Amino acid sequence: MATSGTTAFDLDIDEIIQEAYERCGVTVRTGYGIKSARRSLNILFSEWGNRGLHLWKVALASVPLVEGQAEYNFASDNTNFPNDINEVLEAYVRNNSTTTAPVDTPISKIDRSTYSAIANKLSKGTPSQYYVDRTTSPSIFLYQTPSSSFSGATHLLKFYYLKRIEDAGAYTKQGDVVYRFIPCMCAGLSYYLSLKIAPDRTQNLKLLYEDELARALTEDSSSTSTFLTPKVYFPTV
Repeated sequence: MATSGTTAFDLDIDEIIQEAYERCGVTVRTGYGIKSARRSLNILFSEWGNRGLHLWKVALASVPLVEGQAEYNFASDNTNFPNDINEVLEAYVRNNSTTTAPVDTPISKIDRSTYSAIANKLSKGTPSQYYVDRTTSPSIFLYQTPSSSFSGATHLLKFYYLKRIEDAGAYTKQGDVVYRFIPCMCAGLSYYLSLKIAPDRTQNLKLLYEDELARALTEDSSSTSTFLTPKVYFPTV
């Protein structure tokens, strides 16, 4: 059987907008209509930030540890600290003194109340905990702060973080979305547009969008080995 032999299907922003308008039963004819749709698409991407983890946006950052420094953010290190953090997922510190045998030590994530209760936040030692201040430009606070023997270029704070989805750019470019999410992206934009131009279709388009998104989120996960352990029952004598 002859097939295309390619797996490069994607949609440009203008094609996504056209698809969404067609689902609303409308043909887009004006520049403002296209501009309005791109704005709605960016709002949709923002809404996805509240919909859980998107594996294609997970990245690993490496930031050199500074002696006595508790707070790390883009302002303090715009070379290594990312500026597109949505959430920090997990972190560890690496002792890279021996480059052929680096030693990684996991550190625990704590909440604001726990970090606030620490009496001396600037005490030095080996970092074992971190708190994420999720502001517009997030910061990571370490406790303990790195000591002189656990800082410098050979000692790193490494963390996996969830990146923000990039803005919808020029109409000839593609969205920052993996192919698994193309159906729900089109469905979501048509739902958002229907609120403005086709309210009679909103309910049906919303149901379709939620259905498409649920399937995409279910598929967007890591498969791991599963081990089943039988429950042992010891009857009371």
